[in-house]
Amino acid sequence: MKRTSLVQTQFLSAQDVASVVTQTGVAATLHGIADYIFDDYLRWEDFDKCARLAAHSKDGVIELMPVADAKTYAFKYVNGHPKNHRLGLPTVMAFGVLADVNTGIPELLSELTLTTALRTAAMSAVAARALARPNSTSMALIGNGAQSEFQALAFHHLLGIQEIRLFDTDRAATEKLMRNLKHTGLRLIVCENIAQAVRGADIVTTVTADKANATILTPDLIEPGMHINGVGGDCPGKTELHADVLRGAAVFVEYEPQTRIEGDLQQLPADFPVTELWQVLSAQAPGRTGNAQVTVFDSVGFALEDYSALRYMRDSARRLGMGLPVSLIPELADPKDLFSLIRPLTASHEELDVTGFTDFKELALCL
Repeated sequence: MKRTSLVQTQFLSAQDVASVVTQTGVAATLHGIADYIFDDYLRWEDFDKCARLAAHSKDGVIELMPVADAKTYAFKYVNGHPKNHRLGLPTVMAFGVLADVNTGIPELLSELTLTTALRTAAMSAVAARALARPNSTSMALIGNGAQSEFQALAFHHLLGIQEIRLFDTDRAATEKLMRNLKHTGLRLIVCENIAQAVRGADIVTTVTADKANATILTPDLIEPGMHINGVGGDCPGKTELHADVLRGAAVFVEYEPQTRIEGDLQQLPADFPVTELWQVLSAQAPGRTGNAQVTVFDSVGFALEDYSALRYMRDSARRLGMGLPVSLIPELADPKDLFSLIRPLTASHEELDVTGFTDFKELALCL
C-alpha cells in the first residue's frame, strides 16, 4: 500500500513564481521583496551567517548559500556559468528551501532563478536608496543580459530613475532590453561605449557575466557624486571595477567576509576599510556623507536576501492560492521504523508458511 506524508512541503515552480509576479505586478513585487529585505537587514544580528560554499570549475561555479534565524533556516543552490547561453541555458539557475528550525521540516521548495533576478534588483535599490544622491534621475546600465531589465525596473519603480543609458558588447542584448522595456515610459538611450553611457549619470550599474578580472569602470570615468552599483563581480577571479575606483570611494558591502573573497574588493588588502550595509540601514554607520562623494555598493549577493525573497514568494503564493503540496518527508507510524516504508515489498515472504516444503526450487517459485 502506497504511503503518503502528513507533512506537506509547498512547491513553487518557475511558472508559479512567474504567475505570482504577473498577478501582483512587477513594481509591487519589487517593492515587496525590497521591504522584506530591508526589514531583515534591520535584524541582522539575529541571523546565523556564513560565506557561501563554492565549487569552482574552469567554466563556472556552483554554490550553496545558507542562513538561519531562531525560527527559519534557508538555503539557495545557485550556479554561475557564463558560457551557458551557448547551450540555450541561463547563466544563473537556482532553487531554494525554507525549513523549520525546531523540527527541520522543509516548508517551502521553490525555484530561485527568476526570484534571484528580482531579489538582486531589489537589493540594489535598497542599497541605492541609502547611498545614491537624493533625487537621482539617470543611470548607466553596463551589461544588458538576463539581469538587466530587473535592475532597470527596480531603479525606476523604487528610486524614480527616468533615464537608462545602455551599453553591452553584444548589441543583440541591448535590443532585447529595449523591446522588453519599451512599454515602461523609461527613456532608454543606446550608447556606443562605456564612457558615453556613464557620462553625467547619477548611478552606474555594472552587471556583466564574464568570469574574468575585467575593468569595466576605470577611475577616469568616475564623476563626483556617482553611486556605483557593482553587481557582476561576484566570485574569485571575477571583477568589474578597477581597484583605484574602490580606493577613491566609500565602499559598502553585504557581508564583509564573503565580499573580501568574491567581490571587487578581492583586489585590495584585507585592511581596506568598508562598511556593511546593515549598519547604514539601521543608522549605526553613515552612508553617503556629501553630494560630491563617490559611493560603491560592492554587491555579490548574500543568503539573507534569498531568505527574504523566499519568504515573500511563500507568502504571496499562499495569498494567491498557488503552489503544489509535495511529500518530501515520509509518514511513519513509528518514527524509528524507517524500514517500514519498504516492508510491503517483503511482507509476503515473511508471512509465507514454509513448513512442509522439501523442494527448495518449489519454495523459490512461491517466493
